[in-house]
Amino acid sequence: MPRVTITALDPRAVKRCVAFLVRRDWALHLGLAALLAGIPMRPSTVAAEAPAAAQPQAALIASLQSRVLAAHSATLALESWCADHKLAGDPHLVAQRMSVADKPLSPAQRARLAIGPDEPVRYRRVRLACGDRVLSEADNWYVPARLTPEMNATLDGTRTPFGRVVRPLEPTRQTIAVRPFPQAAATGPDDPLFEIDAVLSTGAGQPFCEVAETYLGGALPEASR
Repeated sequence: MPRVTITALDPRAVKRCVAFLVRRDWALHLGLAALLAGIPMRPSTVAAEAPAAAQPQAALIASLQSRVLAAHSATLALESWCADHKLAGDPHLVAQRMSVADKPLSPAQRARLAIGPDEPVRYRRVRLACGDRVLSEADNWYVPARLTPEMNATLDGTRTPFGRVVRPLEPTRQTIAVRPFPQAAATGPDDPLFEIDAVLSTGAGQPFCEVAETYLGGALPEASR
């Protein structure tokens, strides 16, 4: 039988091939080019380049929840989310005050806020909106004596979100509970995604507020719903 000689690939040709295919950004060709060059292909390479709106709904919900849980301010977390996913031209939130009956604090909540049974507490329920999207609804109980007079006046007379008003206190959040909701294949803008209960404390460690937040389908990019 005649002898067959296999000639090694020219390294320069392989590099040119890889560069061409990467520029075209074809996932299938990229894997082939990597194989020719002897470079192991990591499964996350292509997925990391997918736009956020193309991610599965469950992944987006998990990402939003993780962002809020890791933040010291839900307001800042939602504003950065709104900006990153281009949910509105202006990513700053507006607090839409809702007219609802007062909800007294339970003894357990007063204990978490380290206040007695007679300490005055204010309650408000708001919707946090980014543009024309409502991202969340929240029950908010706060101790007015632990805020400045200017902060209390701003909360009473403006639509400024609570997290932005109390930012000078350098607040931190302690998560009390997280409750997910079962998700349908198509989530509407008013459908709940998950709930978070948390206590806010000053930078010095004094608790001054408890929140019960419900995050809504309006926080999801259109292509994921």
